[in-house]
Amino acid sequence: MQRATLDLWVGFFVVAGVAAILFLALKVGNLGGFDSSETYAVKASFDNIGGLKARAPVKSAGVVVGRVAEIGFDPKTYEATVTLAVSTHYPFPKDSSASIMTSGLLGEQYIALEAGGDEKMLVNGDMLKITQGAVVLENLIGQFLYNKSDSTADAAGAEQAAQ
Repeated sequence: MQRATLDLWVGFFVVAGVAAILFLALKVGNLGGFDSSETYAVKASFDNIGGLKARAPVKSAGVVVGRVAEIGFDPKTYEATVTLAVSTHYPFPKDSSASIMTSGLLGEQYIALEAGGDEKMLVNGDMLKITQGAVVLENLIGQFLYNKSDSTADAAGAEQAAQ
C-alpha cells in the first residue's frame, strides 16, 4: 500500500513537470496567447522586414494591440507585405504609421503602430500607407566603416594638398 501511494505521488509530479515545461515552451514561442478576441486585418508594405516573424507582437505605446498574422512577398513591387491582426478593442486612425522595431539591441522584432490624426478609423482590409522598414545592423556597421574610411582618405588628401 505504501509503495502504491509513493508511485502515485511521483507520477503526479512528473505530469505536473511536463505540463510546466509545455506551458513555458508555448510562452517562449509566442504561441501561449490563446487570445480569442475579435480582430481586424490591416496590411502594410515594407522594403525590408529584417527578421520579423509571423505571430510577432504589434505594439502601440508599448502595449500589445495585435499580432503579425501573415508575411508575404509582392512580385510587382518587390516589397514584403505584412498582414496585421489588430484587436477590435484598439481602433486606429486611417493615417496611422507602422515601423519595424527591435526589442533591445539584438532582441525580437515587432511592429510599432503610431496613431495618426484622421477621424476615420482603420477597418478590415485597409492598407497602411506610411511604413518604415527594419534597420539592419550589418548595413549600419558597413555605412559607418565606409564613412570612416572616406573621412581618413579625405583628411590624407587635404594634408597632401596643403603641402
